[in-house]
Amino acid sequence: MTTHDCDHIHPDDPNAEEVVRISCVRHTYEDGTSVHLCGLDFLAHRGKRVAVLGPNGAGKTTMLYHILGLLKPQEGAVSVFGVSPSEEWASIRRRVGVVLQNVDEQIISPTVGDDVAFSPRQYGLPESEVRERVDRALGLLGIEELADRVPHNLSGGEKRKVALAGALVMDPELLVLDEPFEGLDPKSRQSLLDLLERLARERCMTVVLSTHDIDTVPEFADFAYVLAPGGTIALRGTPEEVFANAHVLAQGNIKPPILAELFSRLRQRDPSAPATALTVDEAADALDAWRRC
Repeated sequence: MTTHDCDHIHPDDPNAEEVVRISCVRHTYEDGTSVHLCGLDFLAHRGKRVAVLGPNGAGKTTMLYHILGLLKPQEGAVSVFGVSPSEEWASIRRRVGVVLQNVDEQIISPTVGDDVAFSPRQYGLPESEVRERVDRALGLLGIEELADRVPHNLSGGEKRKVALAGALVMDPELLVLDEPFEGLDPKSRQSLLDLLERLARERCMTVVLSTHDIDTVPEFADFAYVLAPGGTIALRGTPEEVFANAHVLAQGNIKPPILAELFSRLRQRDPSAPATALTVDEAADALDAWRRC
């Protein structure tokens, strides 16, 4: 698929290529906690960046674990690249990269370089190709200088970058990230946002991530899903559409981005104020136009 094709995909387009679909999945844990991912179907299409929002316990990680085949649906269905991931993971695992929330559980090798090299070596690639892939993955994250470091001695943000390099080393078509901005300083967070945008645009990579970092969603996501307590998929749309539904967000204890809240307050004080803005550039343009009126 070309970059042009990816740029024009919309989830309501019947010709859009589905990468992930979750339909009314239920999972009950051993302690009796039940998550019912029902309501709307969850969809992720080729080359799109999809954010999953919701309060703690709503089922964000449960959803990601079903995508990764780590959980098998007790009810409902999950499809990734057209197959059930819990039953046919071996057929799709090379096409999927993942960074879980606790990255310490993912980093298992004595050095950063060895850890990033783990997957290509497991697939039996020639060592020359392994080194090439490792260098490229470390370069994408700007952490080439960490190659010989011991992962245990790294900061939390550095470990997250190492785990992401390991997820990208096999050039996956689908990247699944659980709270990827946790522990990153503002500069590293922006670098990650830029990288994810570039991967989606240039490689048609699909990205699905969960996050509590609401203010990054307008910068990152093409589409967002909101989970209500209990796992109900309550809302789907572009960031603009999602954050316009303040009452649904409030039910899930989700505060809108700070800029959306600012413009809402402005409208309360002066009805002629701009309706909304979700990014700094949008806010600057809207306020400039309002000032000129």
